[in-house]
Amino acid sequence: MSQHRSLKSSGTSIGTKRSVLKRFERVKLLRKRGEWKDGRSPVGLPKTKPED
Repeated sequence: MSQHRSLKSSGTSIGTKRSVLKRFERVKLLRKRGEWKDGRSPVGLPKTKPED
């Protein structure tokens, strides 16, 4: 059975910037910016833009 063309990965998707960060990436970015306090809950984090 063949795969639908919209599900196939294209070569252009490799290395593109993601607009959504995972939770651990957001915590790491907030620590780097000095906005993270130890003991804080990782749930309900503020929105953060990825670095360029």
